[in-house]
Amino acid sequence: MIDYESYIETIDDYIVNRTKTVVIAFFVVTLVFSAGLGNISTEAGTSQFTEDSPAADALDSVDREFSQPFDDGGGSTQLIQRGQNVLAKEAMLDMLRVQYRAQQREGLRVTSTSSFASIVARTLDPSATTLEAQIDAMEGATRTEVRTAARQVLSTQSAQSLVSDDVNRESVTASATIGVVSHDVPGAGSSGAGTGGTSPLTGIQEQIQYITTTVGSDIEVFGSGLISAELSSVILDSLLIVVPAAVVLILVFLVISYRDPFDLLLGVVSLLIAIIWTFGFMGLAGIAFSQMLIAVPPLLLAVGIDFGIHAINRYREERVEGRDISTSMRITTDQLLVAFTIVTVTTVLGFLSNTISDLAPIRDFGLVAAVGILFTFFIFGIFLPAAKVMMDRFRERVGLPRFGSNPLGSEDSVLSTVLGVGVTVSRYAPRLFLVVVLVSTASVGAYGTGVDTTFSQEDFLPPAEQPQWLQELPEPFAPGTYTVTRNLDFLEENFESSQGSSVIIYVEGDLRRGSTLESIQQASQSPPDVFVTDDRYAESSSIVTVIRDYADQSPEFAALVDRNDIDDDGIPDQNLERIYDELFASPYADQADDYLTDDYRSAQVVYTAEAGASQDAVVSGGETMAERFRQSSTATGQTFVLVAVTNTIFSSAIESLALALAATAVFLVIAYKITNDSWSLGLANLVPIVVAVAFIAGTMRYLGIPLNALTATILSIAIGLGIDYSAHVVHRFADEYEESGGDVTFALRRTINGTGGALTGSMLTTTSGMGVLALAITPILGQFGIVVALSIGYSYVAAMVVSPSVLVVWDQVVG
Repeated sequence: MIDYESYIETIDDYIVNRTKTVVIAFFVVTLVFSAGLGNISTEAGTSQFTEDSPAADALDSVDREFSQPFDDGGGSTQLIQRGQNVLAKEAMLDMLRVQYRAQQREGLRVTSTSSFASIVARTLDPSATTLEAQIDAMEGATRTEVRTAARQVLSTQSAQSLVSDDVNRESVTASATIGVVSHDVPGAGSSGAGTGGTSPLTGIQEQIQYITTTVGSDIEVFGSGLISAELSSVILDSLLIVVPAAVVLILVFLVISYRDPFDLLLGVVSLLIAIIWTFGFMGLAGIAFSQMLIAVPPLLLAVGIDFGIHAINRYREERVEGRDISTSMRITTDQLLVAFTIVTVTTVLGFLSNTISDLAPIRDFGLVAAVGILFTFFIFGIFLPAAKVMMDRFRERVGLPRFGSNPLGSEDSVLSTVLGVGVTVSRYAPRLFLVVVLVSTASVGAYGTGVDTTFSQEDFLPPAEQPQWLQELPEPFAPGTYTVTRNLDFLEENFESSQGSSVIIYVEGDLRRGSTLESIQQASQSPPDVFVTDDRYAESSSIVTVIRDYADQSPEFAALVDRNDIDDDGIPDQNLERIYDELFASPYADQADDYLTDDYRSAQVVYTAEAGASQDAVVSGGETMAERFRQSSTATGQTFVLVAVTNTIFSSAIESLALALAATAVFLVIAYKITNDSWSLGLANLVPIVVAVAFIAGTMRYLGIPLNALTATILSIAIGLGIDYSAHVVHRFADEYEESGGDVTFALRRTINGTGGALTGSMLTTTSGMGVLALAITPILGQFGIVVALSIGYSYVAAMVVSPSVLVVWDQVVG
């Protein structure tokens, strides 16, 4: 075997004999890492999950190249107008005035604006190409003339997407309409799957919000800048609620566990150092703080609290036996450094398994969590013992009293009686009990394979309606006012083209060729069943739609199209560049911009999927349609990006779980072979973890908690944190088993009484600390807090109840 004990003796010597040197060295390193705290940036939203996705890249191109009324990208701001009738003359004037005032402010960098009101104004006066002229045209027209022009515009398909689904074409009424203000802002483009990070549009859209108040109309501003602002503020608001609650609960349980103010101070300082090191590392490494990394501090607290309670509790076990400070700490570190090493390596392996994910945020989470756990090992394995020795020597010199010196779970305590349930079962029916456990684990695990997998921007956003208790919180804990989710819901409910059931075919190539428009039309013939059809053709919007709309309104343009329509089907077959030029010089230029780029080399065709169609069916149908186009074409849209990320999340969860289990098993076998000359103890150590993972998967399905961007890491986390409990039990048992000469019952009783007490204190502290994430404003954080707390609880129960029977059977077979 490797002589690992010589290394531990060296560390023992530094802890006991060079105490001040160790403490000072750790504080110096803390100062170094604290320099990185100022470099931490934030990244929020879903765009961070969609990098390197073909569908997302195509949707980015669509957002960048076309003016989309509803897509939150391309440097645009949406103006949502609501009212009893937003198609009335006065309401449309309000929309035009907001557009005009936004355009007049140079700081808003407005390049163009569009709205239903603008189209109506140009219909009233075709020469009204500026917003000022459009306002004059609208003001100079009678209500009857405005209504007649609006009814005429409503007959065109391309204008219908700008008004709500409740539009009445006869009475010319609607309850909502959309306006768009486009900006020339570098870096303002967004991913089609969502937005995030610091948006350069935030300040611009906040200024437009102020402009709407000066008009006095019921117009709300919506866009990527405001989404980014809310995503960032909801993180801060969640932390402001969760952190104080977690601190209070953790301090309560730490007071109960330590029962000594000086030991409590050491534990809290050690936790603070672990947080500083980890976040300092993030700043120095240039890793942005995202929603996923909110889980890192609680995870560090979970492991740090466990290590701290174990170190102090084990030290007290020796002190109550009458041993001096140095001897007690040497015995403590001799045993716990090995256990801490096993726990740390397996936990790090569990988190590092996430670095194989195709999603960058999950990779960052795995790396930061692994580094943080490694830091926690050094701080609680070396710094805390050294500081404890220095403090106790000081207390003896000055005569300070000792508090709560008895260890948790001593043999005569009530806790010891409760913890002994697993030992009692292992004495009478260990094999039968394990059969029941294994059958239950297999059944629950099979059930858990049906857990849902989801990914959506709404997971990261605050709810549309805040719970009553949130609204009653006093300052500074009261959260801000959130409108983004409410506006998203409104768009989905009231505008057909914003419902996420659209399929976009992004077409690239020279679109001036004579067969281009014919091929677009032919691709729509006899589509897959998932698409809405009209006379055997898929219902669609494209440059063909705009050409037909303008031809219906302009006899001159209709004649041009007819002269170039060889087969007389209403679609020009030649001289397309001339037709495009005429279209972009007409009042329909804004609509043409929605589907064709100025260089005529990129286009989009938007299809409508059947209501209620599954995401997988929409994706399959869209890919089939893309294959029909003669040009290079990619099927994309919100659904495509979300399905791609959802599939990646599921595969990442399974792959990370498999890697974590395999790597943990290999390490445990090697570790116990080196430390106890028994590789089979490594497999015994793994059994409770498999039980906990199976039960957490089953519980997630039962509670309806899906695998999402954050909870997808829970399976590998369950291994990383769960191994903490079983490793302490098995390693302590191995030491007691050897000292007792193979008396398995005595070894188990000593293990549960000693280690079990510390594990109980750790479990109660960390489950409450993680459980308070359920108070977070965003749903994804609340779900993550619940499943992590459950995984810790399951790991604890498995270690206390299942491990004794596993170890008894191990003794009967191998021991």
